Amino acid sequence: MSIQSIILRGLLLVIVLVLLAALLGDVLDRQWIDTYIRTAGLAGQFLFVAATCLLMSLGLSRQLVAFLAGYGFGFQHGLLLSMLAVTGACMLTFTVARLLLRSFLLRHYSARIRRIDRFIHVHTFPVTLLFRLLPLGSNWLVNIAAGASGVRSVPFFLGSMLGYIPQMIVFALVGSGARVDRFWQVAVAMVLLVAAAGLGYWLYGRYRRQGWLDDKEAVTE
Repeated sequence: MSIQSIILRGLLLVIVLVLLAALLGDVLDRQWIDTYIRTAGLAGQFLFVAATCLLMSLGLSRQLVAFLAGYGFGFQHGLLLSMLAVTGACMLTFTVARLLLRSFLLRHYSARIRRIDRFIHVHTFPVTLLFRLLPLGSNWLVNIAAGASGVRSVPFFLGSMLGYIPQMIVFALVGSGARVDRFWQVAVAMVLLVAAAGLGYWLYGRYRRQGWLDDKEAVTE
């Protein structure tokens, strides 16, 4: 499968998620936010970040977390809290995979992990940024595979954090519009989503021309 097909499918999936979040915003179960988080001040914010960080480290969708943060705290504050949570989850999953699961994962999934390692080992920061900007697969599985590989942690974390920002903006924006003028919120979110995908695709072409992305198999699997 070509990289163009993977990007298109991933982008379509994210667009569907945006539309579902907008359409189902009034019927999503947001009781936890309303009951325990919104009125609890700093304690509620801490609980939100801690709980969603743990859940994302176990595979919860970061898009859902950004939506709930936007709904509960407004766009700017919600974006900040959801970014803290998703970055913490990335670091937690990576660290657990490296310290506790590495031998098991290398024993059972060594071929795939080596492909990930070859793909982002040398240019860890820019290629990780590309991974996060483009919808190229499971965020959770990338964190696990990177932790089990020899990828350097700091560039991986920085590339992940910056690459998360566009989609987190989109879903926090949709979440913050759950009770206001949703049409314009969703329209702006769609424009930002397409712009982020376009940036990612431009970076992909640039890195490919520079010879950084020669291992096609690592991308398409």
